[in-house]
Amino acid sequence: MIKITNLTKKFDDFVAVDNLTMNVNKGEVLGFLGPNGAGKSTTMKMITGFIKPTSGHIEVNNMDIEKNPIECKQLIGYLPEGAPLYGDMTPKDMLKFVSSIRGMSGKRFKSAFDDIVVQTQITDVINQPIETLSKGYKRRVGLAQALIHDPEILILDEPTDGLDPNQKHHVRNLINEMGKKKAIIISTHILEEVDAVCSRAAIIAKGKLLIDKKPKDLRKGNKNKDLDSIFREITLGRKKEE
Repeated sequence: MIKITNLTKKFDDFVAVDNLTMNVNKGEVLGFLGPNGAGKSTTMKMITGFIKPTSGHIEVNNMDIEKNPIECKQLIGYLPEGAPLYGDMTPKDMLKFVSSIRGMSGKRFKSAFDDIVVQTQITDVINQPIETLSKGYKRRVGLAQALIHDPEILILDEPTDGLDPNQKHHVRNLINEMGKKKAIIISTHILEEVDAVCSRAAIIAKGKLLIDKKPKDLRKGNKNKDLDSIFREITLGRKKEE
């Protein structure tokens, strides 16, 4: 569903993503990991067509995202970092607005809306201005807009950020269920989350792919260590090799 080949993004002299190559298939949940500034969010923005790569190619369901941007974006649900939302809208208005941009019919929106509101647990605030909501509720509204059109691909940047433990558990279960039928990439700093929802874990640092393996293999030799410790060991090991 997603094929990334030799992807590079430069901002002037700074290389944010450096010759990245990886694939994500339907039925996979890829945990996209790395320290702050590793290039995760930049990569996600390129996959969704939000920014253009300096070089390299991205294919979404065998379509080039630069040549077929609309067709590719129709297949993608995107939860960006921070999930910017229109504060003066209510969640209901926001979802209606997004569905209209997505070209959904009124009947399809009504059916999807009823399901998504329950799935993301935003029923209690559905008619409340978004600017008055807590960070956790805003995050769930952001997740709802990514899911409203039932996309085949989900790109989720820190999907459980700001959620309490019960809400995190619920969202992880939701991702697990959706991961059976969709191709999903999630960015996270939480190793527990990788274990809970991901079928693969890709670690990048300074824009370069360092590791792409199953979470259980990532744990080997790193028991009882947090993700930051693993990042440090992997990065230091790479420096020694270089």
